[in-house]
Amino acid sequence: MPTSPETTFPLANYDRLCFLKNIIKSPQIEVGEYTYYDDFETVENFEQNVRYLFEFIGDKLIIGKFCQIASGVTFIMNGANHLTDAVSTFPFAIFGEDWAPAMAGKSYPTKGDTTVGNDVWIGYNATIMAGVTIGDGAIIGSKSVVTKDVPPYTIVGGNPAKVIRQRFSDAEIEHLLEVRWWDWPVERITRELGGLTGREPKKL
Repeated sequence: MPTSPETTFPLANYDRLCFLKNIIKSPQIEVGEYTYYDDFETVENFEQNVRYLFEFIGDKLIIGKFCQIASGVTFIMNGANHLTDAVSTFPFAIFGEDWAPAMAGKSYPTKGDTTVGNDVWIGYNATIMAGVTIGDGAIIGSKSVVTKDVPPYTIVGGNPAKVIRQRFSDAEIEHLLEVRWWDWPVERITRELGGLTGREPKKL
C-alpha cells in the first residue's frame, strides 16, 4: 500500500516535504489528499505565503488532490485589493478615527475564491493572484505570475503567465477530465501506475 494521505511527512527522515492538508490551520484553506508542499526551509512557510487572507473578506484558497507545490509559491488573496476606480487608491478607512467613514457605501474589489485543480504542478517562486482558477493537470512555470485562469492540462509561464502549450490534444484532455483518475480508489491508482506515468491518456 502507498503512504497514507494522513501522514504529515511521507518521506522518511525528511521534514521539508509534507502532505499539505495535514498542516493547514486556516479554515479558509482547503486542500485535497496527497497534495504535497516542498519547502527549502520549513513547511510552516506555506500559510505565511498565502498573503492577505482575511477572515472578514471570507474568500478561500481551494487546492485539489495530487498537486505538487514548490518552495516559495505565493498566493495573493483578495485582501490585497485597493480601490482602482477612485481618485485615490489609498485605504484611508483602515486607519480609523476621522478616516473611518471613508468606505461607507463602498467596498473593495474582490475576484472570489482562488482555485487550483487536481494534479497541478506549481513551480518554484510562482505567484498566483486572487480569484484565479487553475485547471486540472496544468503546469505553472517557475517564477510565473498567474493573473488569469489557466485551462486544464496547459503549461503556462512568464510574468504575466502566458500559455506555452497544451500537454495533450483536445480529445485526450477531454478524456482525462472524464476519467478523473484522482478520484479513483487508491488501490486502482496503484494498479494503473504504468498508465499514469505513460504518455497515452486514452489507455486509462
